[in-house]
Amino acid sequence: MNKVLVIGGSGHVSGAVVRAALAADYQVYTLTRGTRPAVGNVIELHADRHDKEAMGKIAESIANEKFTAVIDCICFNAEDMQQDLELFAPLTDDFLFISTDWVYEPTLRRYPQPVEDSPYITSDRNGAEAYGWGKLMAENYLRKHAPKHLNYTIFRPCHIYGMPSELGCFPGHCRDNELIARLLKGETLQLVDNGRLLQQPIDCDDLAKTMISAVGNAKAYGKTFNIAGPDIVESRAYYEIIAEALDVELKTEDIDYNEYLAKNPGHRPFLFHRIYTQDDLVDARLHVPSTPLAEGLKKHTLALRAKLGI
Repeated sequence: MNKVLVIGGSGHVSGAVVRAALAADYQVYTLTRGTRPAVGNVIELHADRHDKEAMGKIAESIANEKFTAVIDCICFNAEDMQQDLELFAPLTDDFLFISTDWVYEPTLRRYPQPVEDSPYITSDRNGAEAYGWGKLMAENYLRKHAPKHLNYTIFRPCHIYGMPSELGCFPGHCRDNELIARLLKGETLQLVDNGRLLQQPIDCDDLAKTMISAVGNAKAYGKTFNIAGPDIVESRAYYEIIAEALDVELKTEDIDYNEYLAKNPGHRPFLFHRIYTQDDLVDARLHVPSTPLAEGLKKHTLALRAKLGI
């Protein structure tokens, strides 16, 4: 049986990747800290990736294994990528990395946003944009230091929804663990620019299927893909779908764009339109995300409400 190693494997996105790999009949190894239950029938490896000694022992324990692919869902900077290449690149010919669309310089975005010839953020602005900056540094390290045998593919998703993550795609209710309760209580949501900026959210299982479809796909080797769902909507529409699923009225009020940005510079990368094309995915013969936002987000909302018991 073909094997894949998922760095991560019990979280929101990494759990979806595990489910997609299992559905594609891979034997799945996961490398996590062991603090959350495994997703499905997997072989569990436990270590904190920041514990170099523990990670080295894990690599030694699987040194005789040959993986069809290694997929890193929790690499956040160049140091993490260096670890991947040193410890796990020798075990595979295919490597998949989840980056982010926060790598783009937001003030110079285009619509749809291309991968090639795009201006990127140029610093972490003293930590205010550490997430996007760290991911960009990981990408750059991979491109510069990947061994010749390693076929790598990079994915840059926009907002990802789906269980078990919190709901909320836009300030001031990003990943708001009180969002369902607020709406059920009839609270007014505060949205920057009253939620008029455009988003293209992607279902986590759609993202995972696309990633698994890149394994062994020569058309994806050495490529970077923006990845988004099929629907482009105003951020306000995202919250309208949630409110409709809960059978409540959506009430919103405006947060001034410039005032919010001045107080929250770290949110700069997603205070702009985030619009993409799926053409590159089609050309590479990858799975093309197709879950309608209204369908997928309603499912997420109802499942999360049931989990919360409210």
